[in-house]
Amino acid sequence: MSSAPPASAVLRIARRSTRTPFDRPVVRADEHRDLALDPRDVRFDWSRLPMHWVPEEPMATHTMNVLHLLLPEGERWFVRTFQEALPLITDERLREDVIGFIGQESVHAEAHQGVLDLLLAKGLDPAPFVRQVEWLFHRVLGARDDLCGAAGREHLIERVAIIAAIEHFTAFLGDWVLNAPGLDRAQVDPTMLDLLRWHGAEEVEHRSVAYDLLVHLDPSYPRRMRTMAVTGPVLTWMWVRGVRFLMLADPESTGPTKPTWRAYVQASRRGLLPGLTGAARSAARYVKPRYHPTQEGSTSQAVAYLACSPAARAAAR
Repeated sequence: MSSAPPASAVLRIARRSTRTPFDRPVVRADEHRDLALDPRDVRFDWSRLPMHWVPEEPMATHTMNVLHLLLPEGERWFVRTFQEALPLITDERLREDVIGFIGQESVHAEAHQGVLDLLLAKGLDPAPFVRQVEWLFHRVLGARDDLCGAAGREHLIERVAIIAAIEHFTAFLGDWVLNAPGLDRAQVDPTMLDLLRWHGAEEVEHRSVAYDLLVHLDPSYPRRMRTMAVTGPVLTWMWVRGVRFLMLADPESTGPTKPTWRAYVQASRRGLLPGLTGAARSAARYVKPRYHPTQEGSTSQAVAYLACSPAARAAAR
């Protein structure tokens, strides 16, 4: 498989107004409302992927590998929840966006599942952690047959609000990975880099769907704040636990097996991981009363990467 184009090439594509003032819910000029959200049936060949696909950076590798632990079950939960919400949608354009979102997230889940299968083949068994993720998304956050009527609707909208909060973070990560030349300098495995940037571009492309669905079902500010107040810390906790699990289970580890925040900050300064300051600023934008997801990332940049992604181009043929 040919390598993914470097971030510098993507950055040369016209990207205007990368940030709008986050106190004004304005749709940016590059937010194409006529853009159809189509799933791209991508395939990745993991046969040559090394355990530490960020060369000589096991912590950076495993920090991003947490995506593979969380996303297959998480995105299948997204799909189930949005399929449950479809009958409540009265706006036809939003319905089309939600159906496109469902298609894209279904492909994302399977793409990341392939990495889990490879980790197992290399001697790192992800099952103990994945079982906990499955319990969360099926037992804690799953549909409840004992609720009906208004109570069932309330439970569904609460889950949509949690997804909107998670999608805010995935849009931030998608924007970061599209603009992370440090990954190119580090000579990250090209197939993995294409997976991350293809997925990141689609997260930016559909970043408004979960939020728009939430507003359609319940535009109240308190629900958005309440669910973010829970989702942000829980997601951070799960990510930290995931990194610890992977580093301890890594059969090829020859260095420290315990991640530290100091090591994270050092890796972020080398451009290998998102900066904590940027993540905090992104979270602060979400709590603004007039926030809208179009303030995260650039649709035109995301679409431009998808036009040159090796996996996406192969899927289009």
